Amino acid sequence: MFNRSAYCSFVYTTTWAVWTLLISGIPIQAAEVELDGQIFTVADGMTVERVAGPPLVNRPIHADFDEQGRLYVLDSSGSSARGPEQLKEKSHRIVQLTDTDNDGVFDKSTVFADRFMLPEGACWHDGSLYVAAPPEIWKLTDEDEDGIAEKREVWFDGTTLTGCANDLHGPYLGPDGFLYWAKGAFAEQSHDLLNGDTLTTRAAHLFRRHPSGGPIGNVMTGGMDNPVEIVFTPGGERIFTTTFLEHPQEGKRDGLIHAIYGGVYGKDHGVLVDHPRTGELMPALVHQGASAPCGLARLESSQLGTDYSTNVLSCSFNKHRVFRHKIGNQGGMLTSENSEFLVSDSPDFHPTDVFEDADGSVLVINTGGWYKICCPTSQFYRPEVLGAIYRVRKIGSHHENDARGKTIDWGQKSPAELVSLLADKRFAVRNRARKRLGELGAISVPALKDGLSKLKNDQQRLQVVWAMCQNSSAAARQAIHLALDDSNETVVHAALHSISLMFDKTAAEAIRQHFASFSAYNRRIAA
Repeated sequence: MFNRSAYCSFVYTTTWAVWTLLISGIPIQAAEVELDGQIFTVADGMTVERVAGPPLVNRPIHADFDEQGRLYVLDSSGSSARGPEQLKEKSHRIVQLTDTDNDGVFDKSTVFADRFMLPEGACWHDGSLYVAAPPEIWKLTDEDEDGIAEKREVWFDGTTLTGCANDLHGPYLGPDGFLYWAKGAFAEQSHDLLNGDTLTTRAAHLFRRHPSGGPIGNVMTGGMDNPVEIVFTPGGERIFTTTFLEHPQEGKRDGLIHAIYGGVYGKDHGVLVDHPRTGELMPALVHQGASAPCGLARLESSQLGTDYSTNVLSCSFNKHRVFRHKIGNQGGMLTSENSEFLVSDSPDFHPTDVFEDADGSVLVINTGGWYKICCPTSQFYRPEVLGAIYRVRKIGSHHENDARGKTIDWGQKSPAELVSLLADKRFAVRNRARKRLGELGAISVPALKDGLSKLKNDQQRLQVVWAMCQNSSAAARQAIHLALDDSNETVVHAALHSISLMFDKTAAEAIRQHFASFSAYNRRIAA
């Protein structure tokens, strides 16, 4: 989802030279694609195609796929009224796009939900679309498969709506099976927490909650104005985009943050006064100046090339491009090697979301020229400049057969067969098998334990750990402890995250026994 008060071109005062220095950017070795009156620059060997636009969708903001490959797109009406007026207008909509002839281009649009408050994030999960539309997160369900959401439920009520409407962004599905979202603005909210406490706060936060409801977990606290999107590394670390992680100075302002659970981050602001911390505010992962970073994706396939696998992509609304981040770790903290992924020469190209399709190609949403909320001095409010959705793909790649596993009879698969699918080269199939193993509860634990002890594939064992994390049975909680002895650093990392997220105190002795053998990266989680 897109950013708030920074989404205006007039704030771009940092020179490109300073910006490149700040992110250690590496220019891409380039191919140029002329499309829709602009020139896109991508890496050599890649191309760009338009896959949706008016009249199917006019001003797309954010989107997500369901298991069938239908794309649910938040579509702005072009209104840039302030929050309370937006709530009265409810002029936006959500459309379901379908590719009826399987040529990679969407050709059918159905209004899934109309008369919506400004939508600020979409996540498909377990048959429903979850959408943040401040002050609430909605759960939308199509009960008769006609492409229209007959059932609308408030899944979470944040209770606040400020003029900039940056109170909520999300939600986003984590590998633990929980939904995560971002609280922005500085309006006071009060929530019951998973640990039994009550949090009353004006600060920014990342929150998490089980899809079934209940209390929430507080992941991160910050003084930034507007945290936006969240992604997860293979081992479970959280990365998010935000504006104003620092007071503007020396070309710094916005960027990406590695959100350590319980960490407190900038900028230094009065809303942090009552939040305990042990030292200085935690640092940024990537500084981007006045970039207005928003949409974020972590690639799960190697279809763009093995060097792209697990890379993070981030949208820059103000700088008309999508950045690529090769994530590593050093001394227990994440690092990022930054470069350009997609660049447009058009000032009307404002990317707000980026995400991976099941075939490993990447979709980029350009929202167009309509956005100016909390940007009263901007001269660039142009709602007549409509948006589009583009696909970036590697030439000669992305030939996955049944990329989503639609021909698999999921209900008939045994736990052992599902564990085998955790090694499938199709990431959508791996993810669905992981979810199914979690749903089966204690029945699936013997097969998961067997896989953890016998499988030679590190990535498959990693998926086993996350399947156990999504499994609510006591047997699964106990079985995760076995992964602490795994030979792969990331598998151990995921196990430690799972234990931490589930408040599993029974793992304390096992962690103490293994602590000396952990890497610095894993000792941070274990501590």
